Amino acid sequence: MINSHFGNPPSPKRGWREGTIAWLLVACVATLTAQSSDRARIESQAKRANERLIALQREADGLATQQRSLLVELRRLEVERDLRTEQLKQIDADAQTMALELGSIGNEIDALEEETAASGPILEARMVELYKLGGAGYVRLLFNASDLKEFGRTYRMVAAVAAIDRHRADEHQHSLQKLRAAHGALEKRKAEMAKLERSATAARAAAERAARSRAQLIAQIDERRDLTATLAAELQSAQQKLQQTLSAINSGAPRPAVQGSALPIRPFRGDLEWPVTGRMLTPFGRRGSGVAGAPGQGSGVQFTAQEGTPVRAVHDGTVVYAGPFTGYGTLVIVDHGAQTFSLYGQLGAAQVERDARLERGHVVGTTGRVLVGVPGMYFELRVDGKPVDPLEWLKKK
Repeated sequence: MINSHFGNPPSPKRGWREGTIAWLLVACVATLTAQSSDRARIESQAKRANERLIALQREADGLATQQRSLLVELRRLEVERDLRTEQLKQIDADAQTMALELGSIGNEIDALEEETAASGPILEARMVELYKLGGAGYVRLLFNASDLKEFGRTYRMVAAVAAIDRHRADEHQHSLQKLRAAHGALEKRKAEMAKLERSATAARAAAERAARSRAQLIAQIDERRDLTATLAAELQSAQQKLQQTLSAINSGAPRPAVQGSALPIRPFRGDLEWPVTGRMLTPFGRRGSGVAGAPGQGSGVQFTAQEGTPVRAVHDGTVVYAGPFTGYGTLVIVDHGAQTFSLYGQLGAAQVERDARLERGHVVGTTGRVLVGVPGMYFELRVDGKPVDPLEWLKKK
């Protein structure tokens, strides 16, 4: 009985049950593994979003502090500009007063010139008379007197004439000195007024330029703060979606398919890793040495790196193209969502396939040779379907 019992083959129904159980176990393990992988990936994305959100908040705080300092500086410059304006007004008032004084000095000069012109002929006539009398003209007049009484009168006349001559000569010299002094004062006051006006005008212009510069900088900071707030809002929205996805994974609820990347790329502008370890060969906007229509026309940049160097995705996304493309060699295009794409061209080989979902840093291929024959690769970034300068999105090096 025992031998007979052990010798019976298993029934078909029992084998079917065991196969079904095994298949279910394998399916459960695969599902759990996939869920674990998805959970790890989404948790990594949530962590990255949180770190970037903190960085954006720090940037916003720094911009606010900088803006406050600039506002104080702007107010100081505006006060200085207003002060210089008031100084110019005062200089203008002083200039008007000075103009009146200069007019008075001018009138005085005119009077002196008229007086000099009038006294000149008289003095000249006296000089001619004295010349006719000779060197001892006054003495001759005295000796020509016929008696003592006439001598006295002649003496007094000669003394008076001599005094008049001396007085006229002194007045002439004094008038000339006053004329020269008035003329010098006129020129000095003119120079002082012009110097004050130039100095005040230059100071006001400098204050105005500095104020405009600070105002422009404050406007730029305002724009940057607005952009930072927008990017932070996008990240917060992405965080909420990631949290909903994690909750769906934990509860086993169905999850909607996500196109592109769960994390928007815009908040990471200036924080993306370089696609390859190397140096830039041709900058954005400059034509390379390739043929017409090839990726040397300025839509992207060329990096030089040792041939075979790994090329990595700069951000999470979905591969929408992987293969040969005319003018780009082996090309990989990654969709990051919201009409944003990164292109990796002139690869030695592609290591991803179409529809593959990638995380940041995933190897998409290896470097080949750019069109000039130098080891490296071509990189292009398109936002809203238009090429942008990748260096404005990549980390500074």
